[in-house]
Amino acid sequence: MLNMIRAMNGNFLILLIAASAIAQTSAKPSTSAAAAARPAVSTSKTPAASPAVKLPPGVPPVKARLQTAFSLRYQDIVIGTGADAAPRKMYSVHYTGWLASTGRKFDSSYDHPGPPLKDKDGKMLRDENDQIKPGPPQPISFIQGTGRAIPGFDEGFTGMKVGGKRRLFIPWQMAYGELGRDGPDAAHPGIPPKTDLIFDVELLDVKDVAMPANHPPMNMPRPGMSVQPPHPQPTPPAAQPAQTQPGQPAQPQAAQPQPQAQPAPAAQPAQPQATQAPPK
Repeated sequence: MLNMIRAMNGNFLILLIAASAIAQTSAKPSTSAAAAARPAVSTSKTPAASPAVKLPPGVPPVKARLQTAFSLRYQDIVIGTGADAAPRKMYSVHYTGWLASTGRKFDSSYDHPGPPLKDKDGKMLRDENDQIKPGPPQPISFIQGTGRAIPGFDEGFTGMKVGGKRRLFIPWQMAYGELGRDGPDAAHPGIPPKTDLIFDVELLDVKDVAMPANHPPMNMPRPGMSVQPPHPQPTPPAAQPAQTQPGQPAQPQAAQPQPQAQPAPAAQPAQPQATQAPPK
């Protein structure tokens, strides 16, 4: 009897293990079914279609990949509340510049102190070490749009207001280009070629620029601009015949007298130097 019970328990365990295996096999999909359900991967080298560009009338479409060469990026840190950074104005700004590749600071307006401080009598102030006290850091001033600054810096204030702070990410194409910029000494090595830059800028003031009357206009022609021809000079009107009343004969116009050429004065013999009396 005991042997019969043991045999039944063994058969039960065998059936339980077999049922578990069958359940796992049915739950796991076959490799062929999974391969059929997986989408096919194309191995062709055909470039992906570029996003459609909405063109204005008159511009023919082309089939080519749309690419971006470089772009100026920025982050507004503080939104200003003063005057707009209008073009062709005098900007007064503080700045700090770094190399985007290494983070080395290459220049900052905060490192350029102003003129020495003076007292009410005009004497320069000195500190506890008898050193002349420098003035506060001096911002730089430049006229926007005149080529006095690198393109990325010059255009980086667009949309700002006085009091605003912004971080500029300037690609090397809008900075110092393929040549870079030499530094003044070994301690200030300058900017290597093809180097992207990062600037933190603060717009302090915007002023109008007073140009002298004989100064050439700042809006000089640029590539893509049509040059307007100069205005023609007005020609003097031709002489019109005298107006006559109906039934009256036309009167001849009087000839304008021509100035007579004055004969050259005859050579006078040299007179001795003497004081001449006034004519009577």
